[in-house]
Amino acid sequence: MKVHISTYGCSASQASAEIMRASVRDSGHELVPETNADVVVINTCTVKNTTEQKILHKIRELGEKGTTVIVSGCMPEVQLEDIMHQNPNAHILGVNSISRLGMVLDSLDSETGSVKIFLEEPEGFQSVPRLRFNSNIHIAQLSQGCNYACAYCIVTLARGELRSFDPNEIVDDVRKAVDDGCREIWLTSQDNGQYGTDKEVLLPELLAMICSIPGNFKIRVGMMNPFSVTPILDELLDAFENEKIYKFLHLPIQSASDDVLYKMNRYHSINEANIIIDRFRTKYPYMTLFTDVIAGYPGENDEDFKKTVEWIRQYKPEKVNISRFTARPHTKAWDMRKIDSRIVVNRSNELHEVCELVKLRSREYMIGKDVNVFLSKAAKQKGMMARTDSYKPVIIPECDLEPGITCRVHIYDATPGYFLAEVAT
Repeated sequence: MKVHISTYGCSASQASAEIMRASVRDSGHELVPETNADVVVINTCTVKNTTEQKILHKIRELGEKGTTVIVSGCMPEVQLEDIMHQNPNAHILGVNSISRLGMVLDSLDSETGSVKIFLEEPEGFQSVPRLRFNSNIHIAQLSQGCNYACAYCIVTLARGELRSFDPNEIVDDVRKAVDDGCREIWLTSQDNGQYGTDKEVLLPELLAMICSIPGNFKIRVGMMNPFSVTPILDELLDAFENEKIYKFLHLPIQSASDDVLYKMNRYHSINEANIIIDRFRTKYPYMTLFTDVIAGYPGENDEDFKKTVEWIRQYKPEKVNISRFTARPHTKAWDMRKIDSRIVVNRSNELHEVCELVKLRSREYMIGKDVNVFLSKAAKQKGMMARTDSYKPVIIPECDLEPGITCRVHIYDATPGYFLAEVAT
């Protein structure tokens, strides 16, 4: 059977797609481009309305063409009726059920009607075969779900309460990936900072366990919310001292207005987020900061928005993921009074302009410096893709070195997406 997997969303969703790709291969089926597929697996994301609409259109369109559709990921957990309305013949894999894809594929010839598999607990996420999108990068999912309920967030409803995976199983999973030749380990979940709060081993201890694995590899710690970092901040700062961990912090603030944060049910103040960033920057002055901001959240006034703009100018994050607010079904924000869409668009555009200016200025100070970089993977065009200790991307056009080593380079230019460098002599 010819199968194509189309995936949307976060790195956890991408990791699930890698596992399902291996399942297709190991079940004796063939992975093909979508145009040649008998079966299309749509691994969904439901964070944004625009993505949801794109996915629903695809589910309907493929069904009308007579292509067999299997829908997995977050959407089946919270929008099953919408999916079945678009394609009554669609087969369903819940977010915990990706290990059952081979079973569904094998049953397609004999089953009648739609197959739906939902599991209460995550199954088949650790130490399982993967067909990676990049052979040098391993995405290690630490947990499933979240114990908080931000008013706008549908993911908590889709993935349920926090279930941290066993730390020893995570370490074994990473060890096998390093043995397979992976040189970057991405730690991902809905909120890495929550890891282990339902168990005995918290994130800082898990990081120490992963860092003890022999080999030349780097660790990118993915998104952590301010309210989950605060209780472990001292230990986390110490854990980041290990040279295997990129000095990289993805800390979503969503707004710099405490009034808006309260409406969002975000469990933190902007001052608490600032304390985390200030302490990281004090200990790691050249760290990289990513954050997320929602433009036009219900109840956000001009003064609230101004606070967010000023915060970006002050803290100068290297990347800001900007989302225009769109209400998600079943969330508390669904029934809130919306701001005029024209205002939302204007605020979003202003944020983009400010962020681009901040990003440009942050690049300028790097040009002319000699820095150590970790060689990650072959660049798309030519040469090698590398990362500084703080995860800043560097392309070395003329480089015949192998991934997995550290070398010193001279940065001579910058593009909107990365720095350009040559191996220092």
